Amino acid sequence: QVQLVESGGGLVQAGGSLRLSCAFSERSFRIYTMGWFRQAPGKEREFVASINWSGGSTYYADSVKGRFTITRDNAKNTVYLQMNSLKPEDTAVYYCAARKTHEYDYWGQGTQVTVSS
Repeated sequence: QVQLVESGGGLVQAGGSLRLSCAFSERSFRIYTMGWFRQAPGKEREFVASINWSGGSTYYADSVKGRFTITRDNAKNTVYLQMNSLKPEDTAVYYCAARKTHEYDYWGQGTQVTVSS
């Protein structure tokens, strides 16, 4: 059973940075496209970023382009989300997810990111 475990969330002031990590439990990690999503209180979950199996293709939501960077280390079965220039509107629970086809099959439990103004 695939498990995803996020870490790295916390409280940061506006303009600060955080790096989220997501550890994947299986060696099959390298065949999955990985994504980060977030859900703020009272809002729908939204896409943040994704990265293909090799790391050669990345996609970002317009709201985070230029501030967030998604990377992966296939040797460590881990995907990262570097978040810079954080804004209060980035406050949310952040989830990582994995997919082999068009839908995300596996999700982590989430990590809270809070940005104070």
